[in-house]
Amino acid sequence: MLDWNRLYSPKRLGQEHKYTEGQDSVRNPYQIDYDRLIFSSPFRRLQNKTQVFPLPGSIFVHNRLTHSLEVACVGRSLGSIIGQRIAENYESDNPTFQRFYNYELGSVISAACLAHDIGNPPFGHSGEKAISAYFLNLSEKEKSFIRENLNNNQYKDLTNFEGNANGLRLLTHHFNENTPGGMRLTYTTLASMIKYPCESGAGMSKQVLSRKKYGFFDSERETFLKIANEFGLISNSSGRELIYARHPFVFLVEAADDICYQLIDWEDAYRLKIITLKKAIEVLLEFFQENAERDSRSKIKSVVDAIVDDKQKIAFLRAKIISILIERCSDIFWENREAILSGTYEKSLTDDLGGHICKPFQELKQISNEEIYNYRSAIEIELAGYKILGGILEEFVPAIIQPDKATSPKLMRLLPDQFKYKGEDNNLYFRLQSVVDFVSGMTDIYAVDLYRKIKGIALPELK
Repeated sequence: MLDWNRLYSPKRLGQEHKYTEGQDSVRNPYQIDYDRLIFSSPFRRLQNKTQVFPLPGSIFVHNRLTHSLEVACVGRSLGSIIGQRIAENYESDNPTFQRFYNYELGSVISAACLAHDIGNPPFGHSGEKAISAYFLNLSEKEKSFIRENLNNNQYKDLTNFEGNANGLRLLTHHFNENTPGGMRLTYTTLASMIKYPCESGAGMSKQVLSRKKYGFFDSERETFLKIANEFGLISNSSGRELIYARHPFVFLVEAADDICYQLIDWEDAYRLKIITLKKAIEVLLEFFQENAERDSRSKIKSVVDAIVDDKQKIAFLRAKIISILIERCSDIFWENREAILSGTYEKSLTDDLGGHICKPFQELKQISNEEIYNYRSAIEIELAGYKILGGILEEFVPAIIQPDKATSPKLMRLLPDQFKYKGEDNNLYFRLQSVVDFVSGMTDIYAVDLYRKIKGIALPELK
């Protein structure tokens, strides 16, 4: 079983030997992580990455950046609540124990939430599918060549591309810089965002929370093991496949994401007139009990009725429901803390809501799946993702596989220096990753622009 005393570490990846207690008297180590993420280029690019609906539009909807900021706010609250409960209920001889759980856990969860979508490619989840589909649909000759030169995990990294694993790579890989550790975040923040602690070959395993996802590429295998060993994470590995139980803090990051995207996608759908005001309010009011001592349904409805601006009606309900869900998810975490520490809790906190809020939360999910995610513009952006990302890859990947082809050297010159593989060996996996790194880091607009230029649809302007 894991120990609360061992679940945090201010050590930074790539700078393990440099840490000394009290380095920064103004910010704790995890606030520094948050600041590094905020000021990073990959985080800034989230501003032009699709959340659900295409960007930009005449009606403001959420993008990956605004979503991540909101998730970080909710995560901070969850982390602070749980941290204080741990500090009040557990004793430790470690002088940093009380400080961490009373004052710093909220910062950890907030930073991890900020980074949770940083590895997502353009065009939302369809971007992940587009990259996977490209490698799955290669010609038999190309596919055979790749399979001969890659191990099983490396091949699955490409044919089952995963934004979560790409996020860990983006944060920890130094690309062509000389300093190791990538952004050099703390081990604690990195561990808190590894939602699926297994490698791609094990991603189909029932031991991985019954989900077909994974948390790190083969290129970050050793990095993951460093993080897992730092906290003594519980191994569920069978054979050579790496499968671990989650770090407990991951459940708080996941809950913050679940709370936000369900409610924020709902709010965006109302603004885009996908769902009516009447329907939006009716479903959201179900989160409130009529006989509640505080915030009864009739009381909340009277407040909503008194609000003049229709958009503010939804915003008011959204804020109230987020507070309810934060409180309930905190309770679920606390009630299941022994199972979480032993690695046997295999649900997300929002899957365990129970009570009167379970039904409306599930109703939000169902309506979102049926009406919001299948809305015309959402489908159009998904199809565009396949066409555009697949089209870019079908130019660059053959340039890797067939470097003697006439256009290959010119295409390689389009790769930014940070993504060009400069290793001494002719490693096909790393060279293919360099292209995938480039493509997955694009914004929606940049991907469209590059696609049009390399396909001859639009000529570039001379600058």
